[in-house]
Amino acid sequence: MSDVADFDYVLPPGLIAQQPAAQRDAARLLCAPLDGGPLAHRTVSDLPSLLRAGDLLVFNRTRVFPARLAGQTANGGEREVLLVHPEDDGAWRVLIRGRVHVGQELTVAGVTATVEATHEDGARTLRFPAGCDVLALAEAHGAIPLPPYITRPAGADDRERYQTVFADRIGSVAAPTAALHFTPELLERLAATGVNRAFVELRVGPGTFKPVDTERIEDFRIHAEWASCPPETVAAIRATRAVGGRVIAVGTTVVRTLESAARQPGGLAAWNGWTSIFLHPPQRLQTVDGLMTNFHLPRSTLLMLVACLTGLPRLREIYAEAVRERYRFFSYGDACLFV
Repeated sequence: MSDVADFDYVLPPGLIAQQPAAQRDAARLLCAPLDGGPLAHRTVSDLPSLLRAGDLLVFNRTRVFPARLAGQTANGGEREVLLVHPEDDGAWRVLIRGRVHVGQELTVAGVTATVEATHEDGARTLRFPAGCDVLALAEAHGAIPLPPYITRPAGADDRERYQTVFADRIGSVAAPTAALHFTPELLERLAATGVNRAFVELRVGPGTFKPVDTERIEDFRIHAEWASCPPETVAAIRATRAVGGRVIAVGTTVVRTLESAARQPGGLAAWNGWTSIFLHPPQRLQTVDGLMTNFHLPRSTLLMLVACLTGLPRLREIYAEAVRERYRFFSYGDACLFV
């Protein structure tokens, strides 16, 4: 098994995208054939000529909500609250920037909530008053939670640009960024060439940005996220396989969802639940023939997932080329296509 250091690379800070491309599908696309063929430099708008009739693109339909809220302690101290996900009893799992203790009250968007528990990973349980619609509170008063490597504050445009054009299942605090590049017009062009599409859902949590902080990969404990693979997507995958088409995941969250569904008893089937699947070499992916994804953080679980498809030497070659050619990295950056 590879050491975590094998997935490190040097990234000039100026290549970390702080703004999205002027047009979604104008982002650059580094094409890396899985047969080891030469790398090619294209744009996302070229996808209809890069895919084939009968291929299936699988997207994550999750929607990012404005989960970042301003809070105050009783003595007026500022505490930033990041909503992560609701818990089974109606409380919320949150991250709080600033010191708090169990039993402490915080005023969040005019509502008084109580810190009920502290968890091993540093998250807290925050209980809002009975009947409080926390998602509505976030929509009215929250800010889009841009990733930590975007150093500017979130603006009004981020509510639209840090969101896919088809997002309709609210629940994520981070976007499935590979799909940010798609426009309604591009989806129509792909459909006209015979490329099909299907959807899964994975509610992306803040753990997606956490680097692997152990020396050995197998010692790292990955975060859990809620995911769903519906029956119609399973049927679409089977139909694609039957005609010799390729199943291409748009983003690593799609891969995590499909691989979680495939590892249920009896193989790939409709499924939903919490997944903490950690995909890294020497594992091989069972469900996809290709992947479109953005460039990922050094030493990240997402980079290790991509290596399951490409192999580590090829992955290093691709990232060295991307740095050399000054591609834009991370959530608002450019993309790779592995087919």
